[in-house]
Amino acid sequence: MAKNIFRRAFKSVCLTITIVLAVLFLLACLSPYIDPTTWWFNGFTGLLVPYLILLLFFACLFWLVFKPRLVWIPLLSLCFGWQQIMVVFAWHPGAGFTKKKNPQNLRIVDWNIQSFNGLSKNKETKKLIRTELTESILKMQPDVICLQEFNNSTQANGTDNIALFTKAYPYYYFSKDYQRAQGNYQSGSIIFSRFPIIDSGRVAYPVAESLIYADIVKGYDTIRVLTTHLQSFKFKKEDYNDIEKIKDQDQETVSASLNIFKKMKLAFARRGSQSNIVRTERDKSKYPTIICGDFNDVPNSYTYFNIKGDWQDAHLKKGFGIGRTFNSLAPTLRIDYILADNNFTIKQFDLVDEDLSDHIMLVTDLRVKK
Repeated sequence: MAKNIFRRAFKSVCLTITIVLAVLFLLACLSPYIDPTTWWFNGFTGLLVPYLILLLFFACLFWLVFKPRLVWIPLLSLCFGWQQIMVVFAWHPGAGFTKKKNPQNLRIVDWNIQSFNGLSKNKETKKLIRTELTESILKMQPDVICLQEFNNSTQANGTDNIALFTKAYPYYYFSKDYQRAQGNYQSGSIIFSRFPIIDSGRVAYPVAESLIYADIVKGYDTIRVLTTHLQSFKFKKEDYNDIEKIKDQDQETVSASLNIFKKMKLAFARRGSQSNIVRTERDKSKYPTIICGDFNDVPNSYTYFNIKGDWQDAHLKKGFGIGRTFNSLAPTLRIDYILADNNFTIKQFDLVDEDLSDHIMLVTDLRVKK
């Protein structure tokens, strides 16, 4: 009798957990349609999607063994969420990347370079970051370079980081979102090009940085390249300490959780409104267009789906795996992207981890369809 009671109780608990997982996953599936400026909760469920998919898959296996008639709960949830599943994982094993460049292709590098700060705490090592990072980019022989968290100084003793690139890339456009020292120090996003830029511009967001574009002429083609750095969570050192407190169940866990929660909620909402601006500008383009940058949001978010629309994601087209692009916090954070409209054929894609930034470099070869 006691054994039967325990078995029924165990199955009831498992059923409850399965239903909760299914509900959370189905809520996350609403992310493409609900702007986080009106309902921020989906920002959090979007972060959970890779884990929810995995747990629902195991739930399918569990119920197949213990009560097959209940397998429809996790299985139907996964079927309804096919759109979310398809953006989590790229299915091109062994695609590889050929470094020798085909002159007919356009090679683009996108990278959040973390203000040339690097990952080392050693002062002498930090001095080498500028040249090492530049060399890492140049050895890829890109035609266009899009960098976020780029900084430059025009002061007499300042660091002219633009000069690191202009010998090979004489054309560029710099957003200069943040300025100080009477405008002699600037930071933001920048586009470098080997080919002439015939037009460029900046669209400011209400808060934080901006969206920039450059119209680049390659042969007979004019291509618009946009890049941006969307609102981050603005986590500081103390916030990462708060995350450790939460993990360790520290006595200050509640306070730490509230602090993290408020920052994340605000960032979800701001990214939602920023993505609306990007989508509007994207749709205005009269040229074959590419968008790349640090969106600071996962593929299961309103931000991603809103900006991408029916465009191509270079990682999903030619990559393999989850494609993590941010080295901290979690192994599932793909937050940097190269998206191209359907005027392009994506030839190859790679993620290059040089251990010089908290982000990973993205590189892709594209060709305008004739």
